[in-house]
Amino acid sequence: MRTITLEEHFATPDFFAGPARFVKERADRMGGRYAQVVDRLCDVDTLRMSEMDAAGIDMQVLSLSAPGVEQMEATEAIAMARETNDYLADAIKRHPTRFAGLAALPTSAPKQAVQELDRCFAQQGFKGVVINGHNRGRYLDDKFYWPILEAAQALNAPIYLHPTPPPQAVIDVSYGGFSPLVTDMLAGGAWGWHIETAVHMLRIICGGVFDQFPKLQFVIGHMGEGLPFFFQRFDVLPMSVTKLKQPILAYLKQNVHYTFSGFNFQPTFLDLLLELGGIDRIMFSADYPYQSMPEARAFLDHIPVSPEDRQRIAHGNAERLFKL
Repeated sequence: MRTITLEEHFATPDFFAGPARFVKERADRMGGRYAQVVDRLCDVDTLRMSEMDAAGIDMQVLSLSAPGVEQMEATEAIAMARETNDYLADAIKRHPTRFAGLAALPTSAPKQAVQELDRCFAQQGFKGVVINGHNRGRYLDDKFYWPILEAAQALNAPIYLHPTPPPQAVIDVSYGGFSPLVTDMLAGGAWGWHIETAVHMLRIICGGVFDQFPKLQFVIGHMGEGLPFFFQRFDVLPMSVTKLKQPILAYLKQNVHYTFSGFNFQPTFLDLLLELGGIDRIMFSADYPYQSMPEARAFLDHIPVSPEDRQRIAHGNAERLFKL
């Protein structure tokens, strides 16, 4: 069974010297597993592929690790996006059967972001886009960003909406009052950035993005960032209130795809499967190097689906969406 993982991360030394400096500083301070994550993020050759082989992973679709370029000044984001995309393109050229790429875009500069997207698709064969959440408190429902969304639709480029911590004001109000580490984790991977991504997706829907760009496709990870649990609840907002062309749930089933990315929990998977009513929009991922590829593969092998559906989750749905 071919396996393709879709939320797999890389970084560059310059990225760790810039927007991800805090990640490197934390790894240097804490050592152990954190230091190993940093080392693996920068490896897009022998070590990574040996671990893919050991876990039974055939291809990784790589994207720039959080926090991406979304929180940088526009001029710096433009340069960093181009540099990291070139770094990724070189890795794909060296290993075209093992890696594919999602382009990082300077969302704070939509004109340049569109130019970079066109370059990555036309010259480097990228398969989609990664956007690491809000851009300094502004979300993709803001028409400022719609030239990027228009270009993505024209190229049939899926957008992977990756989590980022909420704006600082939200962190202070909702997650403050604890030790710095507890606040950091609650606002991040333990809770906050999943909820933040769910809110971002709801803003995209309620802001009319899919009415304007009906063929645009998004991908979110972590079994849906909590959204599937609330699928039936969104009828509280009827179309007479939202003024959208369809109910909120329709967009979540027509314009959004869902990956595992480290959520190797069978009850959560079953909730996603039952709420979607099928597996056509569910795809495999491991969230490497933050999470374990062997654990992800073992989870894939034991989810209660037919062999044919397992094949589609493992590779078929990704091949269709990303044209792999």
